Amino acid sequence: MTLRRVLVANRGEIAIRIFRACREASIETVAVYSDADVDAAHVAAADPAVRIGPPPARESYLNVDAILAAARDTAADAIHPGYGFLSENPQFARACEAAGLIFIGPAAETIEAMGSKIAARTAMETAGVPVVPGATPADQSDDGVLAAARSIGFPALVKASAGGGGKGMRLLSDASSALEEIRAARREAESAFGDGTLYIERYVERPRHVEIQVFGDSHGNVVHLFERECSIQRRHQKVIEESPSTAISPAVRQRMGEAAVTAASATRYRGAGTIEFLLEGSGEDARFYFLEMNTRLQVEHPVTEAVAGVDLVRAQLSVASGERLPWTQDSLSQRGHALECRVYAEDPAAGFLPQAGRLLLYREPAGPGIRIDAGVIEGANVPVMYDPLLAKLTVSHESRAAAIDRAIAALRTFPVLGIRTNIPFLIRVLDHPGFRSGRIHTGFIDEHLDALTKPPAVTHEALAAAATATTASAPTTGETYRAKDPWTALDGWGR
Repeated sequence: MTLRRVLVANRGEIAIRIFRACREASIETVAVYSDADVDAAHVAAADPAVRIGPPPARESYLNVDAILAAARDTAADAIHPGYGFLSENPQFARACEAAGLIFIGPAAETIEAMGSKIAARTAMETAGVPVVPGATPADQSDDGVLAAARSIGFPALVKASAGGGGKGMRLLSDASSALEEIRAARREAESAFGDGTLYIERYVERPRHVEIQVFGDSHGNVVHLFERECSIQRRHQKVIEESPSTAISPAVRQRMGEAAVTAASATRYRGAGTIEFLLEGSGEDARFYFLEMNTRLQVEHPVTEAVAGVDLVRAQLSVASGERLPWTQDSLSQRGHALECRVYAEDPAAGFLPQAGRLLLYREPAGPGIRIDAGVIEGANVPVMYDPLLAKLTVSHESRAAAIDRAIAALRTFPVLGIRTNIPFLIRVLDHPGFRSGRIHTGFIDEHLDALTKPPAVTHEALAAAATATTASAPTTGETYRAKDPWTALDGWGR
């Protein structure tokens, strides 16, 4: 089937990214928006745009009936969920199919199977994919979960079966405090997911988080598009991603890719997905364990696009139309190095407090090997009720060291006024000796938190003056550049 018009059930930069791929494929687009997003960039970027409700997400971007009505009223024949919101909701996928719409993603049964961490873990064990040693207690009482933890040994992790993003997960350091942490994990799981089912995993010290991009079609073909290193994260939310990973050898990369394809094939996977692994050790001795499967496009997909030379969204559209994958495994390769930095509206010096308000000045960097995926424009209002992601900076270069230098230079020419952002924080992470040397793990930010989030030492007026100087004329020499660079001149911090 040829897609004619696609409604994107999302907002911000991912909606704009999907619109771009649709236009290149001569597919018309439909945006949806809440009252908080009347003037948002994604509304102007589509063909028609349809209001779907008040600002709260549950009344707009999570309102299935309103989204389906918008698709019907605009004669859309497919819905792309983006990521977040309804993207991994099997009921939404089924509702789209029942309404005669193509859901641009995997089958509802696949989403459902992988949505349960316990079911996914069992499926991977059956398929022969390595999993973290652990146990799913049949006795789901607090004492039953504690008994499972004792059998695994301390330290251990208790996790929510329906969890994600670190919700419903607690570290069990020893038996004396374990019961309290189990109860806290259950309360959080019930609150966040409506499901208090828990399981236990062995705690891996200083692990890395490495994921494999997979892609399948409805003809039984599945490939992997190599790995993304996602160990730089805070509270289990990714901040900087890169590819290739510095921690794995070519042989380990091949084994991880094969395991990911096995995992995806076991679920009859269709579309773009990600197999997430926990990595213990490095080089030839690295051991990897299945964590979970994300049955959607990932925020960090531009990293894969940069190193593999592919368009994952365009491929999603093709596969949803019933076409075969545009690549074979042998045709895919990695080239150079890519990094993605997530630019958030938040104040790292104030505990990463989310920010809201109008963007008085917003200027994106540009140049070879620099890509910006953004959902905002200068003068736009950043609402407080949605994810604080403003933009994603993706850079690519021939080597990792050069890519890091390019990312830092780009961030230093990315002035934002009106709200605080994490740009200076990102610069400090990238320029940290530990990051530059590749000695990273999932606790890297916490380990160096004080050095990465020291309080700003400049005034709003000083940053405004520097930003005005930066954008007034283009620098032509190194000294002129440094004099006009607000992040360099102001010790990297703005208010």
